[in-house]
Amino acid sequence: MSAHETLAAQQALRSADIDAQVEALYTQLQATAVVRDQQGGHATAERQAIRDSGLLNLSIPKVWGGSGALWSDIYKAIRRLAEADSALAHVFAFHHLQVASIQQFGNAEQHARLLKATVEQQIFWGNALNPLDKRATVTECDGGFVLQGPKSYCSGSVGSDYLLASGWHAASQSAVVVVVPSTRQGVTIVADWDAFGQRQTDSGTVQFDQVQIRHDEVLQGPGVQRTPWATLRTQVSQLILTNLYLGLAQGAFDEARHQIQHHTRPSFFSTAASASQDPYVQHRIAELWLLIRPAVLVADDAARQLDTAWAVGPTLTAQQRGEVAIAVNEAKALAHKASLEVSSQFFELTGARASSQSLGLDRFWRNARVHTLHDPIDYKYRDLGRYLLDGQFPDPTPYS
Repeated sequence: MSAHETLAAQQALRSADIDAQVEALYTQLQATAVVRDQQGGHATAERQAIRDSGLLNLSIPKVWGGSGALWSDIYKAIRRLAEADSALAHVFAFHHLQVASIQQFGNAEQHARLLKATVEQQIFWGNALNPLDKRATVTECDGGFVLQGPKSYCSGSVGSDYLLASGWHAASQSAVVVVVPSTRQGVTIVADWDAFGQRQTDSGTVQFDQVQIRHDEVLQGPGVQRTPWATLRTQVSQLILTNLYLGLAQGAFDEARHQIQHHTRPSFFSTAASASQDPYVQHRIAELWLLIRPAVLVADDAARQLDTAWAVGPTLTAQQRGEVAIAVNEAKALAHKASLEVSSQFFELTGARASSQSLGLDRFWRNARVHTLHDPIDYKYRDLGRYLLDGQFPDPTPYS
């Protein structure tokens, strides 16, 4: 067997192991997804199940005890979990976004200390890096910085062990990125997320009250010029959203197919013996599938391109970063449409019975509708159109 064949075989084995772990966790989340969606609040037991699964280590390099998985495998895991429970899949995914951020912003000592601790202590990371919310500020003090003020939309903050946070540094007109224990004095996590979808993403407000930050807890200091490698974080996060959307679309589609095959009655006007034999139902279900199928293929292609860029590391060029951004934009635009259309239209095929609250099938649309508001899809189309007409890559921002 050649070296290439050996590497491919090893990757296939690793992917199979990950798939088995994901399926076990999928089964656990699916069992209680409807009830928990209706209740909202913090999913304590399910968060522990994610810890116990070992999947929090996927994105951590092997040198620090992690799985060293490819992003393409991580995204498939996110997508599969989102088929059952897109809120907990979101929390799981944003943990990996913070782990990626440590690798991109941190130095060698921080990599060793924080990533090794994440594996050994099964640390669950939360996000307090909302770039649009500049109310939290950082100022210099003896020994480091002081972080002061609120941060909103902090996914995974409730129940987290550590937070990746940003504060606005007025003197340099730049963001400072830090890590901070969730239980540190002055950190208050408020469970005030009350959207009608994604109800268990633990996306509350974090209030920082004169929180002391040591120098070795600063990943990105004041006035740092961000490199193409550092700005690749946006593509990691945008492809997370893409696969959450696709998981919702696939989950809704599978539920629709089950209802049509086992519960939906043929229309009064139909001559078919069953709903699944009605040619109009067959036509419409095929249309929905053809929203999902190309979106999955494009998302998987974007993930492979991200894998390649990630392997380049700090020497990544603006050209390479831009090519990934275009691929991710394409994937997100298709996934956005698939999630909204499939999660809404399938009710027209399954009938009134499928609207029963006991089934909880409305959660797919509610979750998709809330999550696709993360950042405007129109600007994804703008960036794609600008690239197609003028060859201009998207400007590196926290959303592009």
